[in-house]
Amino acid sequence: MTAAHRNRQQDEPAFVLHSYPFRETSLILDVFSRRHGRLPVMARGARRPRSALHGVLMNFQPLLLSWFGKGEVRTLHSAEWQGGQPYLQGTALMCGFYLNELLLNLLARDDPHEQLFDYYRATLHRLAHETDHAATLRCFEKHLLQELGYALALEREAGSGEPIRPELCYRYAVERGAVPDDGGAGLPVLGKTLLDMAADDYADPLTAQQSKQLMRMLLNHHLGGKILHTRELIKDLQKL
Repeated sequence: MTAAHRNRQQDEPAFVLHSYPFRETSLILDVFSRRHGRLPVMARGARRPRSALHGVLMNFQPLLLSWFGKGEVRTLHSAEWQGGQPYLQGTALMCGFYLNELLLNLLARDDPHEQLFDYYRATLHRLAHETDHAATLRCFEKHLLQELGYALALEREAGSGEPIRPELCYRYAVERGAVPDDGGAGLPVLGKTLLDMAADDYADPLTAQQSKQLMRMLLNHHLGGKILHTRELIKDLQKL
């Protein structure tokens, strides 16, 4: 048995995050797999009209992928569409590309995140079936940071450990958390907003507004200055 075939992965649940042409007929895919995390895979001949892969390697559709190889870029052996996920359209489609851009920029390669994979799949389902896309994005952003080890401290004050009180004003500082608002550093935020975010409840318009500002501040910090192009486009279109 060759080394490549010893490193074969069979029928791995995965999503395509991004793809781009490679040579004349192939594609390089950046995929998010359940047990192996994010990794690059080459799909040989996938751009040929008669390829078995043609029309299968779609964004936001659950796939079973099989690949082999141990190098930086694996080689795709087969791909099977699983179905069950409606196609995203309009604003939901733009939100899906935003999720993918977050994953591409924040996930290290070959670092499994099975719970995040399942949450991503559930989020795509929410985007297809629900209308409050902003709330769906906030939930995903929060859970993504939590999965990466940057969980938000939303229910207790930094330092003192006192419970957050909904009627009080706080300031939220990156890598520290919420402290009573004394006019110092950090983003002003109401205690109710923090508690609503802890409960994934974004029905209150003020919570929706402040949570968007807080998540943007935190994500910008962890992105290290990278610009998310889809977020800028969504902001222009829908103010999400």
